[in-house]
Amino acid sequence: MLNYIIWNPDGTLIDFGFYQLRWYSVLFGLGFVLGYQFVKWRFKRDNINIKLLDNLAVYLVVGTIIGARLGHCIFYDWDYYQNHLLEILLPFRFTPSFEFIGYQGLASHGGGVGVIIALLIFAWREKISKLWILDTIALVIPLAAVCIRLGNLMNSEIYGNPTNVSWAFIFQQIDNIPRHPAQLYEALSYLVIFGILFWLDKKRKFGKGFILGLLLVLMFIARFFIEFVKADQSAFEANMVLNMGQWLSIPYVIIGFVLIWFGVKRKE
Repeated sequence: MLNYIIWNPDGTLIDFGFYQLRWYSVLFGLGFVLGYQFVKWRFKRDNINIKLLDNLAVYLVVGTIIGARLGHCIFYDWDYYQNHLLEILLPFRFTPSFEFIGYQGLASHGGGVGVIIALLIFAWREKISKLWILDTIALVIPLAAVCIRLGNLMNSEIYGNPTNVSWAFIFQQIDNIPRHPAQLYEALSYLVIFGILFWLDKKRKFGKGFILGLLLVLMFIARFFIEFVKADQSAFEANMVLNMGQWLSIPYVIIGFVLIWFGVKRKE
């Protein structure tokens, strides 16, 4: 056990008594702040009105939270939430007693759908190219995903399967078994994907939709394979050949390849 990394952080950054500021919330917010700066740079580069950024931020936050929350509740924990519908969108637990718990349970697949819908509505209302705005946000989604997975690490959640590799983590809040640090695997892969997208976007050699398509392909292929070393998030996944995260990744990858093809054709 001495060869492994003992992991038992306090998920709370500051305890105000009436409210706990958690690392997850801070890192989630940091992802939006970093993303905002890169989106601002792309708006300036392509001569888009910077004043639209504040409205865009609202659309993104709302779309991400609603989509990710619905994705988790519907695909991973519907047995519970079908009898507690108010708890899906409200940050409270009503039984056995009323309690503020924040939003515990967000799914990236649902968040992806929520973001796309929010961006399409934004582009329609502001008369901006839909594919341009989707490419713009696709550029920074991996950066936000890095912060979110680091938040999962601080919460000792979304952890991996048991393993004997030398870099295994022992998540003491879960058990004393060495496990794959799946959160770090995802965070590192998303950081690499961000670098690839940013480098290609600066070259501006592809048509609209290419960056979004490449994001979907790279991000969800990475997610698909990392799922093999992740512990199941719900009990019903135990007997599945592919878990829910892998099944939900396949449509994104297919759509991504289609967008890449169209993006290359548009540039030609």
